[in-house]
Amino acid sequence: MKMTVNLKDRSYPILIESGALSHIDTILDVNRKLALIADDAIPEQWIQMIKDQCPNSFVIRFPQGEASKCFSQYENLLKQCIDHDMTRKDAIVAIGGGVTGDLAGFVASSYMRGIDFYNIPTTLLAQVDSSVGGKVAIDVASYKNIVGAFHQPKGVIIDPDVLSTLSQRQIHNGLVEALKTGLIQDEKLVELFEQDTLDIPQIIERSINVKRQVVEQDEKESGLRKILNFGHTIGHAIEGAYGLDTYLHGECVAMGMLFFIEDQPLKERVLSIYKRLDLPKVPDYDIDTLMSYIQHDKKSSAQTVSIVKVRQAGTFEIEEMTYEQIRNVLERGPYEK
Repeated sequence: MKMTVNLKDRSYPILIESGALSHIDTILDVNRKLALIADDAIPEQWIQMIKDQCPNSFVIRFPQGEASKCFSQYENLLKQCIDHDMTRKDAIVAIGGGVTGDLAGFVASSYMRGIDFYNIPTTLLAQVDSSVGGKVAIDVASYKNIVGAFHQPKGVIIDPDVLSTLSQRQIHNGLVEALKTGLIQDEKLVELFEQDTLDIPQIIERSINVKRQVVEQDEKESGLRKILNFGHTIGHAIEGAYGLDTYLHGECVAMGMLFFIEDQPLKERVLSIYKRLDLPKVPDYDIDTLMSYIQHDKKSSAQTVSIVKVRQAGTFEIEEMTYEQIRNVLERGPYEK
């Protein structure tokens, strides 16, 4: 399946196809210098398959994990681009999960004031969400994505076959972002999680289609795109305070969503899905610690935070909540009616 993100002169194609990695030239201009950026955990078979199709390319590896989304690693990648005489006509290819897309995309957004980049997501989380939309960033200390830009890729290649090398935990981690998308925009997507067998390709397609449509209407998150942050305000706080070495991103988003599902029967449905995905429960937390992270969140203003609430699957409400109101939500807890 091929989709297009329609953003006028920044429009780009998304290819979702089993075996897509074997013919990347349908999306990617391989006849120029390409920096293939991946973490050190990406299987060599995927890197080599891509490199074999790019005659003028080189590979840059960096340590796996959120800790690499930092200034020192950002500087390291920039220096390697300089050492390889990258020009404005060349491009960066991000091969990996959300960390790679964020880091490599931010390098592309700032190297020589911006060069082309392509996303080839190899985790389910990136395939259903972060590979599309142009958000690129690094962390500062434990504050996630606090320094970044909007820099749209020139193309996205999604090959479900690469998921064969992922652990079940990583698969489930990615499915959370797709479930989030269903809860805010697509009830049929939620229902896919309640089928006897999970149809991963269909989940990817439906999730990315929603993401594409939202980005087309609100590229830089001035309005509608805020709905994609459902679960992220408290989820990011938990991830920053307790989770960078303990929980995965999707697991923290799952925790964060529970605080703002306003319908108890729907919350019970979601908890049943969480049980199927073997997701961890919300840990004991210190309210003051989480509030500190929330107040530094990039989605916050001086007095309020835009919070997404869900009362019915496939629908959403955006509410400006004061910090005191959010504190009250944390005091109530995620499982209360």
